[in-house]
Amino acid sequence: MPSKITLVLLSSLGLSACAQLPEVEAKQQGIPLKVCAAENEMPYSNSKGEGFENKLAEFVGRGLGRKIEYVSWKDPRYFIRDLLDKKQCELVMGLDTGDPRVATTEPYYRSGYVFITKEQDADSAQNWDGELIKKAKNIAFMPGTPAETMLRAIGRYNDMFNYQHELVGFKSPRNQYVKYENSKLVSEVASGKAEVAVLWGPAAARYVKESSVPLAMTVIPDNNVRADGQKVPHHFSTSMGVRKDDRELLNALNALIKDKQGDIEEILEAENIPLVTEDQSAMAKNN
Repeated sequence: MPSKITLVLLSSLGLSACAQLPEVEAKQQGIPLKVCAAENEMPYSNSKGEGFENKLAEFVGRGLGRKIEYVSWKDPRYFIRDLLDKKQCELVMGLDTGDPRVATTEPYYRSGYVFITKEQDADSAQNWDGELIKKAKNIAFMPGTPAETMLRAIGRYNDMFNYQHELVGFKSPRNQYVKYENSKLVSEVASGKAEVAVLWGPAAARYVKESSVPLAMTVIPDNNVRADGQKVPHHFSTSMGVRKDDRELLNALNALIKDKQGDIEEILEAENIPLVTEDQSAMAKNN
């Protein structure tokens, strides 16, 4: 929340977008656009610019006529406070729409959590009541996600306790950032150590596509609830974030997203990222 693909950006983008920029944006052309980005959080971003969010940031830079400069972070817990709020950078990619810490753009994509299985097992893992979910010895997931909530709801969380700690070498999350590698969770299924992995689709898509073992990625419907009836969302919209007082950049980004939504989706689809619409989410809620 997911093959390394070099994406060829349309050479016409810079020219066409820049020609349409309003005067307030045009004055920023030539000034670097500083983007807060993870030093090593693949497949989103790394210091070599290999992540799909790196590709999207470069696309945005071309559209605004500004060269991208990255300001790197290692720990996701503090970079908004320590970098964006302190004006060390201007833009953050890949935030939840409506993140209260920042001003978020209109969504530039919407995706969902997925089940990753061997290709032949996909039919038995279409939702949380699937036979494979009920019977799997090991299900790989990240704590604090809808997967944990649903495993508790269906009474399978304790079954996965030891395996879950094995995934991170039995490190304790107390007072430290414990990193779960997206690629590892996918490889657990490919190797047969786990029957199922549950991940945010954009986090898994690249590794599912690269796998030498045929894997299936099934978007989980957005109609799941806890035992008390409270909804457990599985589909989320993603936005870019800027400082709350940076209305000029926010407006420029919103205009670019509106004008270039098709190109953005092409980049995401080349990465194998599953895209859903608000309508699809609403339909799932009613089923």
